[in-house]
Amino acid sequence: MSGYAKRRALIRIAQLSGEGLDLVSFWRASAEAVARAVPYYMAPCWYTIDPASLLVTSHFSEDLPELPAEWLAAEYYEDDVNKLADVARSTTGISTLFDATEGAPSSSRRWHENMSYGADQEMIAALRTSRGEVWGALGLYREPGQPHFDPDDLSFIAAVAPYLAEGARRSLLVGEATDPETPDGPGLLVLSSDWNIDSLTPGVERWLSDLPDGDWGAGILPSAVLAVAGQALRRAELPDETVETAVSRVRSKTGTWVILHGAVLLSDQKRRVAVIVEPAHPARISPMLMSAYGLTGREQDVTRLVLQGNATTEIASALRVSNQTVQQHLKSVFDKTGVHSRRDLVGKVFFSHYEPRVRDNESRALVARPLRGEPMTGG
Repeated sequence: MSGYAKRRALIRIAQLSGEGLDLVSFWRASAEAVARAVPYYMAPCWYTIDPASLLVTSHFSEDLPELPAEWLAAEYYEDDVNKLADVARSTTGISTLFDATEGAPSSSRRWHENMSYGADQEMIAALRTSRGEVWGALGLYREPGQPHFDPDDLSFIAAVAPYLAEGARRSLLVGEATDPETPDGPGLLVLSSDWNIDSLTPGVERWLSDLPDGDWGAGILPSAVLAVAGQALRRAELPDETVETAVSRVRSKTGTWVILHGAVLLSDQKRRVAVIVEPAHPARISPMLMSAYGLTGREQDVTRLVLQGNATTEIASALRVSNQTVQQHLKSVFDKTGVHSRRDLVGKVFFSHYEPRVRDNESRALVARPLRGEPMTGG
């Protein structure tokens, strides 16, 4: 494809990432844009990934509405290359099965699974924001006889990955705000182009009342809300520029940190802007692990790094402890979770808390309900 086609596709995906679409609509529109720049076979496989654990929370493909159980078993229990977490942890964040097998893709079980669906070439890309958080992954495929994914293809996907990541994150936030699953979920405020409140989700008042220099009772919005809304509207008026979507981090009156996201909404020829408000809390894998297994804070830290695929030395370096201390914590984690190895720990956590979420999200996608990006607390 020409450089012009790739440039236009990049601009389109950058725009989509800030429009506040629901996740399935965002994936579909992004797939159309990607196809103009990087031809692929069948439909892309889109994944959301929990940035805390790098485990899958949802899968969407027009040609594969349900992720095969054997694929999940291979991903989390078997040795192979081109696994999602491995690509997500890599420096480049993108890999082809051909390169990962040093030109011998038939040596990988993934290749044989792909071939059963008619696909030969595979490209996996981590969807990582500019802040380094991985919120998803993209799988593209080509049938036998077609060219390999070349450096230009990989360069384009690497360039759009941050926008795809930000779009996925925002879509998950919008879904949680409009259909909250927990009391401390994000809130959503929609403003018209003349800055009047068009709509809001229940509970958003508590977020707005806690932000500085506003007066919810008098109808005065906090300046931080107006600023992020203005940024979103200005950036939406730059169709020829690839710009990041509007984000602001604000300290509330009670001393906690809150993150604001601005997203432009286009419907009925009207331009509105949605402001999503969420607490700047750490990823929620820790409360899930505590409630399910009673892990201490340090054991949760070790488990999180194990789930991401880190080796003992990497965990020790990240936590600034000795290898022996890491092994002691791991032994305690194994005892509490009833497993005997790292692989079994990853499998147990995934199939107890993440696989149910994957299946729940598959059902949600079929009936146009918001998808979730966090693990389930129940087994």
